[in-house]
Amino acid sequence: MHSPVLAPVIALVLWSFVMWGWMYAVRIPAMRRAKVSLDPRRAPGELAAALPPEVRWKADNYNHLMEQPTLFYAVALVLALAGAGAGPNAGLAWAYVALRVVHSLVQATVNVIMVRFAVFTLSSLVLLALALALRAAAAVF
Repeated sequence: MHSPVLAPVIALVLWSFVMWGWMYAVRIPAMRRAKVSLDPRRAPGELAAALPPEVRWKADNYNHLMEQPTLFYAVALVLALAGAGAGPNAGLAWAYVALRVVHSLVQATVNVIMVRFAVFTLSSLVLLALALALRAAAAVF
């Protein structure tokens, strides 16, 4: 089965790995500079407190990519299975991915919270539109 909505799914998965690589590319050197102990009994907050905010932002964004996008994956896969993954739904899926990439870049670089929130809200509305499209697809089948 080929559905156009699956391409943005894979694009977002690949983007998540870009953020994963960026996170560790800055985190490991920062941990070495801060001489962070890798003691498993330390509270996770101690590690966060030992690292500069600019380093934490990448990890925060990677975590965000493991949260709401899981709903996107579910909706997109159901749209693909329902045969409703082309046309406007594929366009909405690409819009969602583009907005999540913008969200990542804002959070990982300048982290202006109101800009980040605006992009997140817009991406959430796009996801809601996809979910409503799913409801429309379900009504047809």
